[in-house]
Amino acid sequence: MVRIRLKRTGSLNAACFRIVVMDQRSSRDGKAIEEIGFYNPNSKVETLNVERYDYWVSVGAQPSETVVAVANRIKN
Repeated sequence: MVRIRLKRTGSLNAACFRIVVMDQRSSRDGKAIEEIGFYNPNSKVETLNVERYDYWVSVGAQPSETVVAVANRIKN
């Protein structure tokens, strides 16, 4: 199953996340199929390619709870 989830980047105590599409069985920081956005909880920077997000959801990818929240904030 394909999931839309977060991949951790950044340094210790200053985490940033990339919003990626990857296989559910992959490790958290494993190889992604596609990177579609960025999320920084410290500075509240959120970017998302909405067209690609909608495409992946339409073909059956399951977004995580955090990704759904970020997508809803960006779409509104």
